[in-house]
Amino acid sequence: MPCLNEAETVATCVRKARSFLERTGIEGEVLVADNGSSDGSQELARDAGARVVQIAQRGYGSALLGGISAAGGRFVIMADADDSYDFSRLDLFLDSLRAGNAMVVGHVSGAGSAAPSRRCIATSATPC
Repeated sequence: MPCLNEAETVATCVRKARSFLERTGIEGEVLVADNGSSDGSQELARDAGARVVQIAQRGYGSALLGGISAAGGRFVIMADADDSYDFSRLDLFLDSLRAGNAMVVGHVSGAGSAAPSRRCIATSATPC
């Protein structure tokens, strides 16, 4: 989860993602890639159960790349820390990845929801 000054929402996102892992019995981590927050986002994320890594290079792309580099799992699911994605509904993403898709791209279809895009599920054989 890339993060820059998301104190209002980061803990909620972390809790939802941790709840998904617990509900599904998946051994995984919730990682927050902080990009220099000055509002206490880092501590809030840690308190909610995330591993927080500091990304010195400023910018959204740098936070994404730094988070991916720091991640230790088989799959990486990225979403913003602003609570625009429903981290409790990651089943479809995980199912698509487990089915062999190299990348699954989602879209926000309303407040607090995200779904894999039916128009573009990329695989190594069929890129978007």
